[in-house]
Amino acid sequence: MPWGIAFLPDGSALVTLRDQARLVHVRDGAEPVTLGTIPGVQPDGEGGLLGVAVSPDYARDRRVFLSYTAAEDNRVVRLAFDGTRASRPEAILTGIPKAGNHNGGRLAFGPDGYLYVTTGDASDSARAQDRDNLGGKILRITQDGAAAPGNPFGNRVWTWGHRNVQGIAWAPDGRMYASEFGQNTWDELNLIEPGRNYGWPTVEGRAGRSGLTDPLVQWPTSEASPSGIAVADGAVWMTALRGESLWRIPLTSNGVGTPQRLLEGEYGRLRDAVLGPDGRLWVLTSNTFRGDPREGDDKVLAIPPGALA
Repeated sequence: MPWGIAFLPDGSALVTLRDQARLVHVRDGAEPVTLGTIPGVQPDGEGGLLGVAVSPDYARDRRVFLSYTAAEDNRVVRLAFDGTRASRPEAILTGIPKAGNHNGGRLAFGPDGYLYVTTGDASDSARAQDRDNLGGKILRITQDGAAAPGNPFGNRVWTWGHRNVQGIAWAPDGRMYASEFGQNTWDELNLIEPGRNYGWPTVEGRAGRSGLTDPLVQWPTSEASPSGIAVADGAVWMTALRGESLWRIPLTSNGVGTPQRLLEGEYGRLRDAVLGPDGRLWVLTSNTFRGDPREGDDKVLAIPPGALA
C-alpha cells in the first residue's frame, strides 16, 4: 500500500509502504529495494507508515523524515540515509492524535526550509478548533520538531480547522495549497495562509462565514476524496481516491481556473503525486486498500504533465 514519495538529489525516490511499514528505494527502470522496516509502526485502518520528506540540505546532513502511526499516537521521526542504509529513526514530534481514520500524515519542506506536517482530527472533530491540540492542523516545525520561528500562534500550528489534509504543495510564487477530505458533501482544495481557520467542523465546503476561510475549489466526495498534490506546469495536480482520477486545477494570477478531470478510472484509486527532478509527475496508485486491485498493483507511475493536459 504505497502512501508517500519523496526525491533524493540523484533523482531516485523513497516510497513508504503504509501497511508493511517498509521504506523502499525506487530508481527509474529498476527493481525497488527495501531499505528496512520502520520500528514502532502499528498499522490500523488508515494509519501506518505515511509521509516522507527529504531534507533540503540532504547533500550535507543525509536526513530523511517520516510520519507514522505508533501504539499511542501519530509521530514524526528523523533518520539518516547514506544512499544504501538507513539509521534507526529518532522521534522529533510525538502526541499527534491517532485513530482508525483521519490521521493526516503528509510531510513536505516548504520554500522557507521548514517542515510542514498535516494532521487529521482523528475522528474527533472538536480537535480541529482547539489551537492547543495537534489534531486537525497543518503544523510548521524545525528539523528538531520545535515550533518554527514566525508561526502565527507561537506554537507549532500554522493553520487550523482541518478535517484531514493529505496533500500540500507550493507554487513557484510561494503560494501554498492543500487538499482536504470532506465528510459527506464537499472535498476541498485550499489556499493556505498562516493563522487561517478553515472551518471544520463548523462548516464543510464554501459557507461565506466570517472568520472562516472558504476553499478555492470544492468537489462532491464521490468525485474526489483527495490525497497528495503537486504543482507543475501552472496547475495543481490532485490525486483522487474514491474519484479514481487525477484532477488538474489551473492556477491564475488571482485564483484558479476550471478543474479538468484526467485518467478517470484508468489506474483506479490515486494516492500521491509529486513533481520529480526529471519534470514528470510521479503518481502512486492505491488499489490494495479499499480498491479493486489489478495484476501488478500497486504502481508508481511517471507521467510528463504535458502528456495529460
